[in-house]
Amino acid sequence: MHPTEATIVIADDHQDILDFIAEDLEDHYRVVKMTNGQEALEYIKLYPVDLVVSDVMMPVMDGYELCTAIKDDLQYSHIPFILLTAKNSLQSKIEGLEYGADAYIEKPFSPNFLQAQITSLLRNRKSLRAHYGATPSSPIDTEIEETGDQLFLRKLNALILENMSEQSLCVDMLAEKMCMSRPTLYRKIKALSDLSPNELINITRLKKAAQLLSNQEYKVYEIANKLGFSTPSHFTRNFQKQFGISPKEFIGKMRKSATPFQA
Repeated sequence: MHPTEATIVIADDHQDILDFIAEDLEDHYRVVKMTNGQEALEYIKLYPVDLVVSDVMMPVMDGYELCTAIKDDLQYSHIPFILLTAKNSLQSKIEGLEYGADAYIEKPFSPNFLQAQITSLLRNRKSLRAHYGATPSSPIDTEIEETGDQLFLRKLNALILENMSEQSLCVDMLAEKMCMSRPTLYRKIKALSDLSPNELINITRLKKAAQLLSNQEYKVYEIANKLGFSTPSHFTRNFQKQFGISPKEFIGKMRKSATPFQA
């Protein structure tokens, strides 16, 4: 059992470098080794991956092409990508970042530095997910840096909101509308929000409820009915469990914070 469940794909055509990086990371992560970008991409399309470390110069598909293929595809664009290169010019670094890489590391590099970059990228992902799940008024799409992921989440959020009162709202319906397979949609949502699709549907309902509560146009029982909760008490329990505050307490907090602006 690894200290974390994160899976890292390493792509490098030099076996000694591949083994060197893998040996250093294997105590902390599940490591998958590939010798070119095409192999790495094929693996990523089949299995959940949390981060990619790739050399630039490789046969078949180089690191730039691999980075572009991942970042241009909404199904995988959320995966943090680190480029490794022997080129140490500023132009090379700029080029790497322009391809969408989240970090760019020059060879030779310290294993501790690579570890720190990986830890930072994974921690940032985790903190964004935690912030989204715990904050009633925080829309997830504004917490994600990648434009592709913003578009994905906005479309998904719109679909959920449009069909919120429909009994047909389910994972299969979302997958069909998003033109993805059910497993791919599950992995994408899990990576961005640390939620299952059904959990995301529920929390989207609750965030919509928080918005309606803050507008103070509807009573609690009206919001519960409007958003498809079976009873007001069921809605209240869900809201309290997710955000640590009851709907009535949330209304009171919003009124109190708005007081200074009503003078």
